[in-house]
Amino acid sequence: MELWNTSFRSGFILMGILNDSGSPELLCAIIAVLYMLALTSNGLLLLVITMDVRLHAPMYLLLGQLSLTDLLFTSVVTPKTLVDFLHQENTISFGGCALQMFLALTLGSTEDLLLAFMAYDRYVAICHPLNYMVLMRPRVCWLMVVTIWILASLSSLGHTLYTMHFPFCMSREIRHLLCEIPPLLKLACADTSRYELMVYVTGVTFLLIPVSVIVASYILILFTVLHMSSNEGRQKALVTCSSHLTVVGMFYGTATFMYVLPSSFHSPKQDNIVSVFYTIVTPALNPLIYSLRNKEVIGALRRVLGKYMLQIPSTF
Repeated sequence: MELWNTSFRSGFILMGILNDSGSPELLCAIIAVLYMLALTSNGLLLLVITMDVRLHAPMYLLLGQLSLTDLLFTSVVTPKTLVDFLHQENTISFGGCALQMFLALTLGSTEDLLLAFMAYDRYVAICHPLNYMVLMRPRVCWLMVVTIWILASLSSLGHTLYTMHFPFCMSREIRHLLCEIPPLLKLACADTSRYELMVYVTGVTFLLIPVSVIVASYILILFTVLHMSSNEGRQKALVTCSSHLTVVGMFYGTATFMYVLPSSFHSPKQDNIVSVFYTIVTPALNPLIYSLRNKEVIGALRRVLGKYMLQIPSTF
């Protein structure tokens, strides 16, 4: 118990990717640029979806939730990483570590389930267009979104409380970008094998079910698209689906590496690179992937910015 109290008082030291880099200043600048890109692109996408009534549709409601999740996810990790590097202070309190873990797990799990729901939305829109506004009416969408957030929060709370109840005596140094389950369990001086198995089962479940929904949805979408008589409709469906599949590939690839592969496949350096990818790179790229090839989003962005620019002279 004394060991646990010591960790509680002294906290941890986050030995992130900047400390192991050969050019930490350059990497810090790149991370800062990616963070500003994530803030700007996700913020603009949220603004456009909120302001333009033409985007008040289920597909864009879910896209807005994805942007919100990405915006929060990168903000949980990146600012502290940059501030710690600039101040040469990498400590994080016991409570701060627990909070960061809870938020990262919640946001990651939310994105996981959101991507599956977005695939189902595309399946209904392409395969059952006449029933789309019935099956995906606003009340159903909001109910699913709220359910996703609740499920993600409850699962993350359970994992956070159980992870942080272990006594930590191996070291105070977490060789990772943020407080996550795998690197923290390496510091525990109790038997964590059963819990590691539970984390593995939970990770597989949280990934396998959504991936199954996504795969099934896109197999049915592919059959429908191949039988479309309109080339324009086929092209529009393929563009929308390819954007979603790109995001799905980036997210599930990194999540599988972190939470499904056995610990023998992990090294601190690899884990740091993967964590940078899903906490910093992916949130910056997601809105660009979705918006640059979407004519409706580009058109809405022009209308919103044009309306804003017209209002500026009237304020002077």
